[in-house]
Amino acid sequence: MSLIVENSKAYFNYEILEKYEAGVELKGYEVKAVKAGRAHLAGAFATVKDNQIWLTNADIQPYQPKNTPAGYDHTRPRRLLLNRKEINYLISKMKSDKLTIVPLKLYNKGGRIKIELGLARGKKQYEKREKIKKREVQREIRRTLKS
Repeated sequence: MSLIVENSKAYFNYEILEKYEAGVELKGYEVKAVKAGRAHLAGAFATVKDNQIWLTNADIQPYQPKNTPAGYDHTRPRRLLLNRKEINYLISKMKSDKLTIVPLKLYNKGGRIKIELGLARGKKQYEKREKIKKREVQREIRRTLKS
């Protein structure tokens, strides 16, 4: 398993409750671009449409812009490949508990592009501030112990 992209903002903005692995339905030129590291997950999220889960706002820039088909939308919705049981479970959790699905990592596993999804609850502003304070305190402690 080789990590391609990680969504570090997701861990800061959300409390991750559960993690799932899913495949991503990509075109051939998108696979090349992802393997070359031209994908970005910041601001991406999953939506439900027709009892399927779609990855929205994931930015995959073209591998070779001149050879990419005309009208290519680099932020187009991409279908996520999950089992029917997982899809039904995630949809019910999203509706009942008001949770969201956030992409965490994009990686290559056995020649296939996989994505790690997190069932997440949004953090409040004060929780984010507390995390920043703790990080600053730990940095100060390390700095004083070093000298």
